[in-house]
Amino acid sequence: MNRILITGASGLVGAALSAHLQKSGCGFAPLARSMRSDGMPEWRIEGPARALIHAAARVHVMHEVARDPLIEFRKVNVEGTLELARQAARAKVRRFVFVSSVKVNGEATTAKPFASGDVPSPMDAYGISKLEAENGLFDIARQTGMDVVVVRPPLIYGPGVRANFLKLMKLVKSGIPLPLGAIDNRRSMLAIDNLIDLLVLCTHHQAAPGQVFMASDDNDVSTATLLRMLAKAMHRRALLLPVPPAIIAGSAALLGKSAVAERLLGSLQVDVAHTRSTLDWSPRVGMEEALQNTVSHFLEHF
Repeated sequence: MNRILITGASGLVGAALSAHLQKSGCGFAPLARSMRSDGMPEWRIEGPARALIHAAARVHVMHEVARDPLIEFRKVNVEGTLELARQAARAKVRRFVFVSSVKVNGEATTAKPFASGDVPSPMDAYGISKLEAENGLFDIARQTGMDVVVVRPPLIYGPGVRANFLKLMKLVKSGIPLPLGAIDNRRSMLAIDNLIDLLVLCTHHQAAPGQVFMASDDNDVSTATLLRMLAKAMHRRALLLPVPPAIIAGSAALLGKSAVAERLLGSLQVDVAHTRSTLDWSPRVGMEEALQNTVSHFLEHF
């Protein structure tokens, strides 16, 4: 009954979570997933558990080929998640912890950081699917009595990180001058160790059920600062040219890369005050240490 079930055990979050639980001596079991012919995921839950942490998802697709991406996101992130939750409730799983996304709140911040109590405003198919899953999970909680907890992380980084964060590290390592020295935005990020610590806490904290928690390292940085920190971790100097952001944005638009430019130039901050106060939680690993761990792993493999 005290074991924790995990989905997505082969991904960045699931693998780190499995390693943490194994090291701490906590009983856990990864759930194997199969895919039906219609694209719906299937899991099989056998027996009760203290909690289930649902980290598997259809994430951003760099080269989307689906005619209607929202349909594909809904199959996995909504229908698959809700069917898993119904199975969990029938199997007497006490608590369902859902790894959602800050994209439920939106794509960028201006006046203030995103907070858990804000009205959601997802802008893409991924964010919409995560919001629909959240709403469906809380409906299931009301119907079955199973606890549901939602965590909305921003960009997650750590050893083994892929996608855009890996591209940034490769650019810094290359020594190529980057036109990003004049960027003065603010972006929240979340070290994998801090996310794992929060997810495990959410499996047993008495105040967690029914809550939505924002998560970050609580140390927002600009793109330029992040690049300098990565370079420092590599024991090299970042070559950043002070090109005006408006020129970068205009050039990116001409190349059809506006979305990439927005992530580099825009701000996306989250407010973790509710998470801190409700759970008495704080990030246990500082950003500098977490970046060093991430870079060390990167340098060993690239």
